[in-house]
Amino acid sequence: MGFLVRLLVSALALYLLTRVYSGVSFVPGADAVSILIAAVVMGVVNALVRPVLLLLSLPVNVLTLGLFTLVVNGIVLWLVAAATALNVSGFGAAVVGALILGVISWVLDGVVGALGLDGRRE
Repeated sequence: MGFLVRLLVSALALYLLTRVYSGVSFVPGADAVSILIAAVVMGVVNALVRPVLLLLSLPVNVLTLGLFTLVVNGIVLWLVAAATALNVSGFGAAVVGALILGVISWVLDGVVGALGLDGRRE
């Protein structure tokens, strides 16, 4: 049940990102299934590719005091856009979109946790 809630929160965050920021959008005619597929791909890329990118960029990340992680998150969003119905207008838009997506996801995770829908026991 927790996986399904996280998938729906991720899909909602992606959808809200496209509504809030014009640099990231879905292709015209994209339906809920396309948004869910983008959320699944985002989860897979975050689980498999992002740790490798963070490891490879560790020296730069240390020099920038962790700010290079924003660039890595932008690369992840750009990869997801390349594989799904998500459109990103450029690399700068991917970095800004990843930052906004992180804030939206953080807020939604807080709401889901406060409502007790995340399946965690206290």
